[in-house]
Amino acid sequence: MLPSLVLTAMFSLYPTVASWYFSLFDWTGINSTMYYIGVRNYVELIHDQYFWGAFGRSVVFMVTSVPLELGLSLVVAVILNDRALKLAPIYRTLFFIPVVTTTAIMSIVMSFVFSAYNGPANAALTSLHITSRPIDFLGDPHTALYTAVVIAVWKWFGQPMVYWLAGLQTIPDVLYEAARVDGAGWWRILRSITLPLLAPFGVVILLIVAVGNLQVFALIQALTNGGPFFSTETMELYIYRTAFAATPGYMGQPRLGYASAAGVVFGLCIMVLAIFQVLAFRRFRGGEARGSSRGLA
Repeated sequence: MLPSLVLTAMFSLYPTVASWYFSLFDWTGINSTMYYIGVRNYVELIHDQYFWGAFGRSVVFMVTSVPLELGLSLVVAVILNDRALKLAPIYRTLFFIPVVTTTAIMSIVMSFVFSAYNGPANAALTSLHITSRPIDFLGDPHTALYTAVVIAVWKWFGQPMVYWLAGLQTIPDVLYEAARVDGAGWWRILRSITLPLLAPFGVVILLIVAVGNLQVFALIQALTNGGPFFSTETMELYIYRTAFAATPGYMGQPRLGYASAAGVVFGLCIMVLAIFQVLAFRRFRGGEARGSSRGLA
């Protein structure tokens, strides 16, 4: 117990407290000179177009990727949970391989796949006469972020797939057998038994996937490094660039104090999202319990 508490304090509690502390200072992080400025970093964030741009792109990334990732993973999990499906363990492994594949390797492969010059994606589109000329998926500011969303969904949907499979295996087989005896088809069983019993798992999976996609960093950095023209710079990448690289309009110096303030604000937004989802889950469970009591009555 004690070692776990020590590790939690070192890697969770201390960075959080340090971020709050550093956010009150004007500090580059390079030298030991720190100037206390109170909440001026937070006030500056309000007028920072780069901050709000990165924040908006993070929200867009989450809103577009989460439904695709959850929907695809649920469909695949339901199919793989069928006992009549042969080689199901092999399929599960194949779908999970992208999750454990190194992000750098994945980004190199996907950069080739979506290349505007000799990429398979453009070759397929032009051969099918869907487009008349190649599309620069990762080099065009209008398509780069959504291309990253597609790549992220393909890489990560195997993780919620495993969670869905764990939830599916908690549903008793006797419910399915009774439904089939009553003449229920595949769609009726899915709608009336599988999905309602998976709903509690779905709320937790939604929270995990939403927070994870909101904090996307490594994939974007490896694919585009925030470009072109900041079109794929998300909040995590913005904080990293501000803390450790040259900051626009600040003499080319990093600003660790300012980046800490941005991190605090972003962390609070994630906390609000988590609280909202927990409250929604409790409300859902309460409504489900009231519905069950009315049914018994």
